[in-house]
Amino acid sequence: MQIVGYDALDGGLLLSGGDGVDYVALDEGTALSYALGERHCAGTLHDGEHVACDAADAPYCRDHRSTWVCARCTGTCLKDEMDCFDDHAVYLAAFAPDRFKVGVTKLWRLETRLREQGADRGAHIRTAEDGRIAREIEAGIAREIPDRVRVPEKRRGLHRSVDDGAWDALLAEFDPIETFSFDYGLDLAARPVAETIAAGTVRGTKGRLLVLDRAGSAYAVDMRDLVGYEVEPGRDGRDLQSSLGAFG
Repeated sequence: MQIVGYDALDGGLLLSGGDGVDYVALDEGTALSYALGERHCAGTLHDGEHVACDAADAPYCRDHRSTWVCARCTGTCLKDEMDCFDDHAVYLAAFAPDRFKVGVTKLWRLETRLREQGADRGAHIRTAEDGRIAREIEAGIAREIPDRVRVPEKRRGLHRSVDDGAWDALLAEFDPIETFSFDYGLDLAARPVAETIAAGTVRGTKGRLLVLDRAGSAYAVDMRDLVGYEVEPGRDGRDLQSSLGAFG
């Protein structure tokens, strides 16, 4: 079996084996027991079928690496023909304790997009009639507020709460249309240890971060780092770094 994808919204892993592609839901309390083997390109998924690839590059080789053109757009369309004519939302997202970003998504996907990123708070600050205008607005705001928060920064705040003062001060500059608050139910007392494992009891997911309990410690796994690994059922027997809480 090979891990060939993940679900950052509901929390899940896609495993490809001899009988097709299986979805493993990462619900709280789920026991995972996969030993990681070799890692190589995860290939591609098409109409629910997995097309394997043996290239050494992981998670994807050059032939299977895709770039979402719209993510790099600043208002000048990078496609052959502009096609983002739906209403778009310009939003702010907060990641505990005090990392903020600006972003753009189709209006109907706003709450979904915030959850996919693992945001703790969100605010809809502008609506634009198409993606080009929304990207221009975003590019202007991004001169002051970053348009990206990387996974290690999100992981460092998993056990923290949002700095309400800093978030409220930011929102005061924009007069938001709607605000959002999310609770992922992780209930962490300390920062989990960063690891790449697929064995333990699921505490929960937050965007593409998976939190596992194992031997008295909590571990935070970037699910993208699992993609491409060949796996075998059976607990990973590696010795792992323990959190300080494990010795309490």
